[in-house]
Amino acid sequence: MVNQLSANLGFLWADLPLVQRVERAAAAGFRAVELHWPYDTAAQEVRAACEEHHVELLSVNTPQGNLANGDAGLAAQIGRESEFKAAFEMTLQWACDSGAKLIHVLPGMASAPDGQPLARQTFINNLQWAADLAAQQNITLLLEALNHRDKPGYFYHTQAESNAIRHEAGKDNVKLMFDVYHVGVTEGDVLVKLEQFLPVIGHIQIAAVPTRREPDEGEIRYEAVFERLNELGYKGWIGCEYKPRAQVEQGLAWIDKIGLVRP
Repeated sequence: MVNQLSANLGFLWADLPLVQRVERAAAAGFRAVELHWPYDTAAQEVRAACEEHHVELLSVNTPQGNLANGDAGLAAQIGRESEFKAAFEMTLQWACDSGAKLIHVLPGMASAPDGQPLARQTFINNLQWAADLAAQQNITLLLEALNHRDKPGYFYHTQAESNAIRHEAGKDNVKLMFDVYHVGVTEGDVLVKLEQFLPVIGHIQIAAVPTRREPDEGEIRYEAVFERLNELGYKGWIGCEYKPRAQVEQGLAWIDKIGLVRP
């Protein structure tokens, strides 16, 4: 079975300083970590911690923008191209300095219907520009559709929508982030969609549906998900992007419950 589990440090041990989270992840047996917005910690410190604890750093997110104004990303925001480019350049530099090889590019909220075609073209133009810069550093960009319940009004909610943007951008280093939690909430039919989009998936994440807790509860039978990934020959990492019910280490019993080998 697939057992290459990555600890998402945006949710796991979230009350600790980032460097300590890396240490705790390694102590728990994880050999990879992924981040949300780590920019208040020096990239070199994170790289040093990962090297010390023999942990691979996978990914970071581009900035959301002004949260007070309802921003949730910048890449599809009309008239804010220069703001996106500055934010992306900062993210790319942080990724290079830390050793991360994946960047999740956040489009933000959808425009009003009459502005959506321009927003879509803005997103594609920004993505093409960013992908060219990232390719010079051997970095892959990820597009993640978020579910309609947690993020109503987001630029895209389905794999088909995010994949259409990927296809139109036409860049080999742009892939999909397939989050089973988001797919399960919005679309369902997870196993079929995994097979459908596997050739363009750059990273996978998991959490229980509908609670976003450890993946041993709820509607998704993760034994079947891991079995299908194994059958499909998926070799990448699988991010544990869930909100722990209580203490993280105690919650890791879910790994045993669904029959995986501990990381």
